[in-house]
Amino acid sequence: MARVLFINGGSEGHINPTVGVVQELVSRGEEVVYFCIEAFRERMEKAGAIVRTFDGQEFIKAFIAGGRTYVLERVNGLLLTADVVIPSVLAQIEGERFDYVIHDSMFGCGRMIAQLLKLPAISSCSSFAQTEVSFNGLMESFRAEVPAEIAEPILDRFHSLKAEAVGKYNVEISSPYEVFCNPAPLTIVYTTREFQPEGEAFDPSYKFVGPSLSERSTTEDFDLAAIDGKNPIYISLGTVFNQAADFYKLCFEALGNTEETVVLSIGDKVRLSDLGAVPANFVVRGYVPQMEVLERAKLFITHGGMNSAHEGLSHGVPLIVIPQSADQPLVAGQVARVGAGITLPMQGLTASQLREAADHVLSQPSFKKAAEKMRGSLREAGGARRAVDEILEGIGRSHGGS
Repeated sequence: MARVLFINGGSEGHINPTVGVVQELVSRGEEVVYFCIEAFRERMEKAGAIVRTFDGQEFIKAFIAGGRTYVLERVNGLLLTADVVIPSVLAQIEGERFDYVIHDSMFGCGRMIAQLLKLPAISSCSSFAQTEVSFNGLMESFRAEVPAEIAEPILDRFHSLKAEAVGKYNVEISSPYEVFCNPAPLTIVYTTREFQPEGEAFDPSYKFVGPSLSERSTTEDFDLAAIDGKNPIYISLGTVFNQAADFYKLCFEALGNTEETVVLSIGDKVRLSDLGAVPANFVVRGYVPQMEVLERAKLFITHGGMNSAHEGLSHGVPLIVIPQSADQPLVAGQVARVGAGITLPMQGLTASQLREAADHVLSQPSFKKAAEKMRGSLREAGGARRAVDEILEGIGRSHGGS
């Protein structure tokens, strides 16, 4: 049995794909010590990990302190998180032995921790992967397009923070790319090469294993029998960007009192009483069992988070993607590129536009056909089982069996 040190951050999108991977590692006899914020303790313990945490509030505070406007500011934020994560991890594992590290491709300072511990490292990439060439292109654009009086202080801060981290932790940091993307000799990417932008640009050290999907528990009862056979339209903006009462009211206006059955998940930031009268054809809940609803759905209206898009496509459900932030515009573009859905802007969106978009996607068989094709390729990629095959092979061990 090997001992695995798994380093992750503090967001659903980075945690969820690793649940199945941890379950699979444990089923093959590995002992997994998993670092994350307290909010995800129960989820990862259920997956079989030994969970240890670092201060989530301080982590977020440090990351945001780097700035939010430019990519290099986010790099600086990641460097600032080092003093939150690294001392906490080192203190909690003092005297323990590990065989290898799996770290998030962005959060958790995983590349630095692997260097510090002199352990083999595997990167866990929950979004689209990024080559060093493409990232350096972003840096060149930053230098060319941002006025010097703004860019130079950000660059100076990067060099200062980098020097501080190198000196304090005795690690090597050659570039912003190493901070932002945490490269490793092996990178597990939870999508397919087909869905990955410029998928052909990645060398064989990137293993595109497809989505690692696992059902997330909900605290609410949901009567699935009430939607059986009704092929509902399912609407959700995920767990982060769901403070959207106006959008939910717009959905009522667009799709209310029609022959469609609509399931709307509103999260915990909006109260049902804030939305006024709920149309008779809507089922509105704070949370729903998303995978089970998608098994029955004919259309998924989503913010386009990586996990949500994968879950919809893995069930062969066409998407209307309304991006909110982060990598969601890129996900939306890929959904449109493969023909499995369309994208709409949140700003200025009207009820009639949403209704017309839904009618268009549902009336054109090509969207369903493309979503079905993606379902096949995503499922054939292997998911968590393939990820663990690659991990164990990458550190020179047999696959084992489960």
